[in-house]
Amino acid sequence: MKYNPLIHHRRSIRLKGYDYSKAGAYFITICCEDRLHRFGKVSDNEMILNELGTIAYNEWINLANRFSNFELDVFQIMPNHMHGIIVLSDVGATLAVAQEESALNRATARVAPTISDIIGAYKSIVSNACLQLFKSHNKIMGKLWQRNYYEHIIRDARAYQNISNYIINNPNKWNEDKLDL
Repeated sequence: MKYNPLIHHRRSIRLKGYDYSKAGAYFITICCEDRLHRFGKVSDNEMILNELGTIAYNEWINLANRFSNFELDVFQIMPNHMHGIIVLSDVGATLAVAQEESALNRATARVAPTISDIIGAYKSIVSNACLQLFKSHNKIMGKLWQRNYYEHIIRDARAYQNISNYIINNPNKWNEDKLDL
């Protein structure tokens, strides 16, 4: 069903007042539009990536080169979604340093990217690369990603271990996965 502002009332699923550029670990799930199987298939409990899945995989790895405060952790590309743990580190710049740089350069001081910035960049980069692939085959792609993404702040070692295990074992549980609708 398409978005209708008269019956759909979108509320933010983000934790109100939380700084999503803050150092820490975050569990992320991003789904394909209409849960279409775009990235490959699960065979014998193993994810087999197709061309689009390979793009999604490689661009996730490349995020570490794009964002100085991003650390790679466990992730899994699935046929119609991806899971990953993003670990943000402190960028080391204090507000005073940022203000000083801004005053010296008369340019806007760079601030630490948020989870939303990182996910937005990832979705855009993957969408553009996949679109180019579709165009090269004279095909129409349509919308790749579902609006928004799921995020959970990982607050302790036990939660980290549970989520890591869930991500690693996701292909094994594909037949039970509610995202495989």
